[in-house]
Amino acid sequence: MPLGVIVNSLSIVIGGFIGAFVGNKLTDDFKEKINMIFGCCSMAMGISTIVLMENMPAVVFSIIIGTIIGLCIHLGELINKAGGIMQKVVSRFLSGSSSRISEEEFNATLLTIIVLFCASGTGIYGSLVAGMSGDHSILFAKSILDLFTALIFACTLGFVVCAIAIPQFIIFFVLFLLGGVIIPHTTPAMINDFKACGGFLMLATGFRMIKVKMFPTADMLPAMVLVMPVSMFWVNVVMPAVASLV
Repeated sequence: MPLGVIVNSLSIVIGGFIGAFVGNKLTDDFKEKINMIFGCCSMAMGISTIVLMENMPAVVFSIIIGTIIGLCIHLGELINKAGGIMQKVVSRFLSGSSSRISEEEFNATLLTIIVLFCASGTGIYGSLVAGMSGDHSILFAKSILDLFTALIFACTLGFVVCAIAIPQFIIFFVLFLLGGVIIPHTTPAMINDFKACGGFLMLATGFRMIKVKMFPTADMLPAMVLVMPVSMFWVNVVMPAVASLV
């Protein structure tokens, strides 16, 4: 049973509803400072997984090529459009779901939390691990952060935050089902490089949350698909070839 996936998605729904209802009661200064703390936590989680990296060239190559692919197919814009559609659908059913910020800021903020909730290395890896071993602890830990993150962001974005639980559940549930298929064909080095790649996305997301620099985090997502194959190719082909020349 995908207990961790269910709990993680419910944490977003619960946090989103609470935030949408109490948003007017929290001051902008409070929300801004708490958001900075969440950004700090995201960056700390990213750094903690980046240090696990075993094959730096493979990870860096995956991030660069993956981001180039994302930019070429305008992945960030596609996710923005999907977020806009979610907002319109939610607005039809729930009053008070309209955002109180500009459309540009709304899109940027929504994109940030879509990546944070649906595409973090922690969530992806946690879903795979849960599917293979039944260990849901990683997703439980992520649920705590997501609950409060959804609450704060919903104060600004409204009920649309709750809707993000739908694509998140679908993505994590598919990964949960694939866990038993993917993990047995990986190595510890591939897993660590995968987690490190997700760490880079978490770090970039943290910078977006505190509004230091708006990294193209959505366009970086293809790197998560590339990093395991590239890591395997690096270890099995490139490194032996280099060693034979020495």
